[in-house]
Amino acid sequence: MRKPSGLGVWCSTNVLDAQELATLAVDVERRGYDTLWYPESLSYESFAMAAYLLAQTSKLQIASGIANIYARDAITSAQGHDSLNKLYGGRFVLGLGVSHVPLVEGARGHDYKKPVTTMRTYLAAMAAARIDPTIKMDDRAIVLAALGPKMLELSGTATKGSHPYCVTPEHTAQAREIMGPDAWLCVEQKVILSSDESVVRPVQRQQMARYMALANYRNNWLRLGFTEDEITGDGSARFLDAMVVWGGEKQIRDSIEAHQRAGADQVILQAFAPDGSKGTDLKALDAFALKSA
Repeated sequence: MRKPSGLGVWCSTNVLDAQELATLAVDVERRGYDTLWYPESLSYESFAMAAYLLAQTSKLQIASGIANIYARDAITSAQGHDSLNKLYGGRFVLGLGVSHVPLVEGARGHDYKKPVTTMRTYLAAMAAARIDPTIKMDDRAIVLAALGPKMLELSGTATKGSHPYCVTPEHTAQAREIMGPDAWLCVEQKVILSSDESVVRPVQRQQMARYMALANYRNNWLRLGFTEDEITGDGSARFLDAMVVWGGEKQIRDSIEAHQRAGADQVILQAFAPDGSKGTDLKALDAFALKSA
C-alpha cells in the first residue's frame, strides 16, 4: 500500500456529471497531484464513484473522503476495498467515517451510536470478513475521518491513519502526537486563490454553512479554541480564515507548509473558485501543480 504524500485534491464530486468527473480526474492526474479525494452523502455511491474515477486514470490514487459506515455493512466495505485495489493496481484508499446524525438517522433511518465503539466494531468485522481468496487483501489501505482524540487514537492503532477535515495546523500537530510517527495523516485544507476579501467572504460563508450545522465539527472547533459566537451565524472572520485560507500563492503555500511542519503526510487542497462556481478551481491547481509533481 502506498502512503498518500505531497499534495492531494479534494472535490465535491456530488455536483458534477459524468463528463465533468472524468475531466476532473484527468486534470488532477495531469497536474501531478498524488491523490484525488471525494465525499459521500446522498449522491453518487462511494465505491461506484471510486471505480469510475480509477477507470479514467492510470497513476492517480483515488480516496474516499469519506465512505459512511452506515451506508453498507463491514463485509461489503471489505469486498469493495479489495475488489477496487485488485482491479486497479492498488490505487484505492478507503476513507471511512461515522458521518453525522442527520445523514444517519434522518436520511438513512439508522440509529446513530457511539462513534468510537461503533467504528471499532466495524473495523473488527472488516478484518474478520471471509473474503474470497482470489481478491482478499491482508493489508488494507484504510484511514478514518478522525477529529477527536479517541477516534484519532483508533485510527493510529487499527488502520493506516486518518483524514481530518475542517481542521487547522494546530489540530494536525495534535493528531500527529496522538497517532504517532508512522500513521498516515492526510489533512484537508480549503483554499481560495484570491486576494479580494469582498469576493472571498461570500464563498467562505457559503461553503462553511453546512459544516457549522453539524455537532461533530462544532465540538472539534471548540476544542481548538474557537468560541460559540465565532462558529454561529455567518462565522467570525478568524474562524472563516482558518477554515478557508485565501490570498495569493504565498498565503496558501504558508498554510500548506504549516500543516506539513505539524506532521501531515499529505495536504489535500479543496480549491474553491472565487466566483463560487462548482467544481475545483483549476487556476489554484495550476499554481501548485509543479510543486506537487
